[in-house]
Amino acid sequence: MWGKTKKGVQGQTAEFHATEADWRAGYLQIVADVSTTYFLILQLDEQVEQQQRAITKNEQILAIYETLHSNGLISDTDVLRQRAENNRLTKDLLELRRSRDVTENALATLLGVPAGDFKVQPDRLQQRVQVPTVPAGLPLELLARRPDVVAAEFRVLEAHDLMGQARLAQLPSVSLTGNGGTSSLALSDLFKAFTFGLMRASIFRRSIPHQGACQDNRGAGQSRRADYRRTVIAAYEEVENALVNVEAHRRQKEQLQKQVDQLQLVSAQTEAQLEIGVVSQLDVFENERSLLSAQDELLASYQQVLSDTVTLYKALGGGWSGMEVTNASR
Repeated sequence: MWGKTKKGVQGQTAEFHATEADWRAGYLQIVADVSTTYFLILQLDEQVEQQQRAITKNEQILAIYETLHSNGLISDTDVLRQRAENNRLTKDLLELRRSRDVTENALATLLGVPAGDFKVQPDRLQQRVQVPTVPAGLPLELLARRPDVVAAEFRVLEAHDLMGQARLAQLPSVSLTGNGGTSSLALSDLFKAFTFGLMRASIFRRSIPHQGACQDNRGAGQSRRADYRRTVIAAYEEVENALVNVEAHRRQKEQLQKQVDQLQLVSAQTEAQLEIGVVSQLDVFENERSLLSAQDELLASYQQVLSDTVTLYKALGGGWSGMEVTNASR
């Protein structure tokens, strides 16, 4: 009669939606982990390829050093230093292959497949995956669909509904039955109680235990409102940090790309100078080694931008598709 059952149903419905939002938060985390792990595998594939080229170049440099040493043109120190460099590169190649295998096992576990039974074909990250464009002026409403924000919001509603249920529980329970309307407290007796002021003694005595429940739910409501506020503030920070990282690492990647382009020109010019005898083969190999080092930094930067974009996707509760964006620039 007083609606306390309805309030309880509303509270449980809110908890159901909050739990559903928790499930979506876990789902988004798995999606993000699968994406970043897959990108890392492709990065390691490309690093292995670049490392193998670096080893080949350094072996050629070592051969030249040994020839120069045999002719008395350089000391033992130069040859030993280059051999040590080759040993380091070989060790790093073995580590890259180990990391690739371990990361592949991690991806298999994320996909629910036993480690070792799942294989990813080697590929190149920069050719396989394109960096998505993040539009400027993302609407603030995107935060409203974040699973953690949704869950916190529903738990605030749940606390309010249950608090209302506890308050209504202080009213007497009236059971309407099929035996002529009689019950533990007949409706006519209830009206008489109101009329003669007897409710305090005869009706509300059994409602005293519910007062503690009302106070408990009021405290829970305040706590969940504070949790909601903290969740929203943390969501703002996470999105802002993700936007800052995406933009900063994107600019760094552009500068590294320019560096690689310039070193490629230097390498081509050195090759041309070698043909006319202006430079030595050693100069060519040294330039190519610098180019390979810069390409490795560019690859790492590329993977970082992809990882930052995945983080932004998760921070926005599932990306920005289907939402209108303004033309505001950041």
